[in-house]
Amino acid sequence: MDRSSRSRSRRLAPAVAVAAVAALTLAGCSSDSGGKKAAEGGPGAPAGKAGTPRMTVALVTHQAPGDTFWDIVRKGAEAAAAKDNIKLVYSADPSAGTQANLVQNAVDQKVDGIALTLAKPGAMKDVVARANLAKIPVVGLNSGLSDWKKLGLLQFFGQDESVAGEALGKKLNEVGAKRIVCVIHEQGNVGLTQRCDGVKKTFSGKTETLYVNGTDRPSVQSTITAKLKQDSSLDHVVTLGAPFALTAVQSVADAGGKAKVATFDLNKDLTGAVKKGTIEFAVDQQPYLQGYLAVDSLWLYKNNGNYSGGGEQPVLTGPAFVDKSNVDRVAEFAAKGTR
Repeated sequence: MDRSSRSRSRRLAPAVAVAAVAALTLAGCSSDSGGKKAAEGGPGAPAGKAGTPRMTVALVTHQAPGDTFWDIVRKGAEAAAAKDNIKLVYSADPSAGTQANLVQNAVDQKVDGIALTLAKPGAMKDVVARANLAKIPVVGLNSGLSDWKKLGLLQFFGQDESVAGEALGKKLNEVGAKRIVCVIHEQGNVGLTQRCDGVKKTFSGKTETLYVNGTDRPSVQSTITAKLKQDSSLDHVVTLGAPFALTAVQSVADAGGKAKVATFDLNKDLTGAVKKGTIEFAVDQQPYLQGYLAVDSLWLYKNNGNYSGGGEQPVLTGPAFVDKSNVDRVAEFAAKGTR
């Protein structure tokens, strides 16, 4: 090689390195079809989408019918799947036994990865073990922070429900609450119990727990109404999901009381209620992010051997408060179904 050729090579090397880094960076942030540049994916690959081989990922949650929280989780998962050239298969059931059967179906179909919730960890232990035996990577999201490592999951994405509950308890102290009722809409759900327990830990007033059947919204409304009529000293109703918060607002009106409503989780209608003042505040765990990161992590694991949190620590997506001070900004995204 002559002197001019060597000089030209030295000038080109940094540019090549920068281009390579840029390509890898894009590869780590794509979705259903993606993550890589078109040039990296080969001829005909769409820009901003992965050129890696098609994967199939099963997302299995404990969603109950009508619970819009999971629509946001699913939308995030679909965005990641679109970027990462992934076929996403979504299924859900609030019954732990049925959810475990859905996970088994995914194992039987030999999917490339499984993302699941651990609302009732004991019911999922055996089927997760079977997935591991079949060498199918499994990650957790939303529910199961205390159990994901014990069950052999690779990674976890969600909020620490105890910490979130403690934060809400402190917020209640700040707004002057004295007597609250914490409404659990799914008995036996570990994460929901942790939320109410966290509230009790930091709230300086009196806390009661009320169990309702979350799959029967009229029953939820009548049960909360009856509780408020029975105890007029209650000044706050704390719900554990956006649809139940909106139901609680109607219960307060039906009871003719002055109790305020605070909640965990968001949706489009709830941000509107925060704007109007019928909901005092909400704790957001960013469900879109949970779905997105869970699916994207399986692509990264398969194609680059990555573990978020090193496989040792969870990736926390909350808690964050939404109230009148910041609801306008959040509402922009909630209107799109992503917050």
